[in-house]
Order: sequence, then C-alpha cells, then structure tokens
Amino acid sequence: MPASTAAHLLSRQSHRPDRARVAFLDDLGLDRARAHELCGSARRTLAVQIAGRLTGPVLWIRPAWEPGRLNPDGMLALADPSRFLFVTPKRAEDVLWSAEEALRAGAVPLVVADLPGPPGLTAIRRLHLAAETGAERGTAPLGLVLTPGKGGAPGVESRWSFVARHGGDGREAWQLERRRARTEPEKSWLVRRGDRGLTLDAAPVTG
Repeated sequence: MPASTAAHLLSRQSHRPDRARVAFLDDLGLDRARAHELCGSARRTLAVQIAGRLTGPVLWIRPAWEPGRLNPDGMLALADPSRFLFVTPKRAEDVLWSAEEALRAGAVPLVVADLPGPPGLTAIRRLHLAAETGAERGTAPLGLVLTPGKGGAPGVESRWSFVARHGGDGREAWQLERRRARTEPEKSWLVRRGDRGLTLDAAPVTG
C-alpha cells in the first residue's frame, strides 16, 4: 500500500491529489479522482456526453446479463464510439471489482460502471480510494457510477439525474438535476441539443 494512502486511512482525512475538473456542460464540472453517480432514464446519454469532453479511451463496464447496450450511431453526435472499450463481467461481484482495478491503474481517463442498482457505501469508498491511487500513478481518472431511477448510492462525490423532456415539436431536451454535491447547491437545468451538441438553457429550472 502506498505511504500516502496508508496515511490517509490512518488520519481519516480526505487525500485529494490534483483534481482538474472535467467540464461536461458549459461550466458544470466533475472532480477527477472521485466517483460520481448518474441516475435517471437518460443517464447513459449524460455519460457519453461527459466522455466526449475527455480524450483517450473510455472503459465501460456493465453486467453481461443486463440490457441497455449503447448504439454507436446514437453516440456519434456526442463522442467517438471507437474510443469505448466494453467489459461485460458474468459475475455481479466482478463489475465493481473491474471498475476499482481500472481506476487504480490510472491508465484511462474515464471508467463507467453501468449498474442495475446503487452500490453500498463500502464499494463507493473503495472506488474513491482506487481513483486517488490512480491519480498518483498516472492520469487522474474520473469514475462514473450509473444507476437506474433516482439513484441513491451513498458517499458519492456528486449525484446527477438526467431525464428526457423532449417536446412535441421534435426538439430534443432533457432535465438535468444536481441532487448532491459536496460544495455546491442542488439545482436543475433544461438541456437542449443544438448545432454544437448539448447545451444548458440560460437559467436554471427552479422548484
């Protein structure tokens, strides 16, 4: 175990290496070297949008028995599908293990764990520690945990909900909600697809 990680565990203080934020929609960003949760019916669309704001390979891990495979044609407008590496473990326990090992290696900038339900607190803490170790070894990785419905994984750095709100005029739109963040308030925005991809409306949605 690296000395810095051991010191972090003994002191119970948050060890935070360089965490340049990943801006994924206008000025909204996610801290690297941490695990963030994306939930809601359009969570995979948001994950692909985030991937499009990064360079390098994307490791996408999902159980072999779960539906919801990504369509390369649908991804093109947001990110290059050729950058994605898909891992489909056959055992449930191997999904989070694979994500943890990938984050710890620090070899890819984005690791996505596409899960059938929210993991527990211990699993999230292990993902945080693995991402911090990865930042010491190489590129500070970003960890995304995708969960259905309203999510609810405890201990995540932030939680975002993304739900389709397409209008009858054929224009694509989504509602983005920041439901949890350590240093930022809860907010909601309307997101639209324009000539330059997904963008936020001028003002947050209130209520």
